[in-house]
Amino acid sequence: MRISGISTHVVGTPWRNLTYVQVHTDEGLTGVGETRMLGRTDALLGYLAEAADHHLTGSDPFDIEDLVRRMKYGDYGRAGEIVMSAVACVETACWDIKGKALGVPVWQLLGGRVRDRVKAYANGWYTTERTPEGYHAAARAVVERGYQALKIDPFGTGHLELDPAGTRYAVSLIEAVRDAIGPDRELMVEMHGRFSPATAVRLARELAPFDPAWLEEPVPPENLKALAKVAGKVDTPIATGERIHDRIEFRELFESQAADIVQPDVGHFGGILETRKLAATAETHYMMIAPHNVGGGVLTAASLQLAGCTPNFKILEHFNDFADSEIKRVVKGAPEVVDGYFTLPDAPGLGVELDTDAAAEFPQQPARFDLWAEGWERREAGGGHR
Repeated sequence: MRISGISTHVVGTPWRNLTYVQVHTDEGLTGVGETRMLGRTDALLGYLAEAADHHLTGSDPFDIEDLVRRMKYGDYGRAGEIVMSAVACVETACWDIKGKALGVPVWQLLGGRVRDRVKAYANGWYTTERTPEGYHAAARAVVERGYQALKIDPFGTGHLELDPAGTRYAVSLIEAVRDAIGPDRELMVEMHGRFSPATAVRLARELAPFDPAWLEEPVPPENLKALAKVAGKVDTPIATGERIHDRIEFRELFESQAADIVQPDVGHFGGILETRKLAATAETHYMMIAPHNVGGGVLTAASLQLAGCTPNFKILEHFNDFADSEIKRVVKGAPEVVDGYFTLPDAPGLGVELDTDAAAEFPQQPARFDLWAEGWERREAGGGHR
């Protein structure tokens, strides 16, 4: 079996574009992968067109390690977000092909099942008025759908510092959400890398009474010593990793022990096996893995394959019950959350199929996610968050 070509399909939403890549073979099997780009979709498509000629056409889709190695290193330039996202789409599609050809789900090819279901946490749910009352009602709706965990960014624009009024307001939002969901459900707090270590530590202490399950990206991701400074001064678990795109770049994070939960995005990280390798290293450092997942049904399905065979998998993010729920129909067999959990799929490959006709109904958008822009917190109420 050989790769005969690829096709790309961009599904647009107001705040992000989802890129689906189909890998076609000369035996008629097709696999699919997905990633979400912010402001770089055209660059991704351009690289994929070049990679199809240089690395993909004529390759054996079963030789996944070799294909990833050639895409990552074969052009000499250092692979960043665009290349690793393209690699992820192709790699995931090849696992889909391999599973279909052998008649087994991908998790079976990666070591076998360690769990039957995967806990989900809701994101994209707080597209409402940014008030304690609005967030309280929205959080209750999440609970009523059966979710046992949810995440929220309560901080508005903020850059390095947050003034006393902004702090009090953010705390009031978290207080309202905790009241709405009760003491037993997990409440993750997203900081989006806004703050200095001193501000992050102060905010962590202000939020401690509401028992956050983790603080996510409390400081910008480039300086891991700053993250370690926060981790050494707070009791709340620290989560990070969505903006790290190569497992080698996690080495310093593991050595510093500055995080408790790592959050690679399967769609940016080179795919399923690269993320599984990272998870194994995280396990040796007693860290959990909770992949960043703001994509659609294919990316969710890929993350579930990882969850099925990974002992230290904690929980999976899910957007599509709330933000942009209409795009669920783009993927046939898209995973669903029932009573707060996904069921591990048993179908061959990823267990999903891209509906290209449905995808064509959502053309590419000039989508942006500018956390630092004035008025971000107002646009947030319209869905501009992750």
